[in-house]
Amino acid sequence: MDYVVQTRNLTKTFQGHDAVSNVTMNIKQGEIYGFIGPNGAGKSTIMKMLTNMIKPSHGEITVFGTLLKHDSFDFLKRIGNMIEYPIFYEKMTALENLELHCAYMGYHNKQAIRDALDRVGLENVENKRPKDFSLGMRQRLCVARAIITKPEFLILDEPINGLDPAGIKAMRKLFKELNQEYGMTILISSHIIGEIEQIADTIGVIKSGKLIEEASMDTIKARNTEYIELVTSDLRKAAMVLHDKLGINNFKVAGDQVIRVYATEVPQSTISKTLILEDIKIESIDKKRTTLEEYFIKKVELDQIVI
Repeated sequence: MDYVVQTRNLTKTFQGHDAVSNVTMNIKQGEIYGFIGPNGAGKSTIMKMLTNMIKPSHGEITVFGTLLKHDSFDFLKRIGNMIEYPIFYEKMTALENLELHCAYMGYHNKQAIRDALDRVGLENVENKRPKDFSLGMRQRLCVARAIITKPEFLILDEPINGLDPAGIKAMRKLFKELNQEYGMTILISSHIIGEIEQIADTIGVIKSGKLIEEASMDTIKARNTEYIELVTSDLRKAAMVLHDKLGINNFKVAGDQVIRVYATEVPQSTISKTLILEDIKIESIDKKRTTLEEYFIKKVELDQIVI
């Protein structure tokens, strides 16, 4: 199996504190790797080490099959990236910024610049300056800069930050297209876990600088539990009926009006019919599966996550 990136015991220490500790990760060629973890967990630090922006304190990084050294830079021609807050020359137009980027990348294809702007929805603002852009527009411009050269490996740190729902949907579509059309390997981090769940092939979960899980989405989905979610204003009575009338013990009250029934051997239709006959008002009843967000919360023991 070919890997674009492999790290072994990757560690970065700042002032005696390990921001990243013994991270061993493997990013397969042609996959979308979703990198999730709380703010400050070490995601951006790892991304910077993968591009040689900062040097590891310990451990090693292999990119495109070659071990990274302190003076390794040629590999960057095969990588596009946006890490942390997007920086531009503010007095230059968006188009001029991208032309300059292509110049120092040694990539001379003006049509590629137009294509990149079109792909991120900035086709009509190329003559405006980034200082006049909203955060979402700056994010789009940074993604355009990262994809102009159609890199083999794309590193995206919170690329949908500041985008509205329509923009998020458009970016999700773009990343899938880049992956499928060009075989582009993508490493993407986001705190909007529902978006990662929709596009990632593999998930890496990081907490306090340590990679605590690396698994395919198929593996994670297979581990997650199916359940029937019941929404009713008659919560207490519904719980009594489930227990007394249907003999169901494996259920959980998950909110003021929500019950999750994990005893899936009892048909959903039977549950609905019994509750209705007991004059219990049902707002909704659906079969669901544990989401990546819920899986993530269990992994890192967070009380709250942005959805």
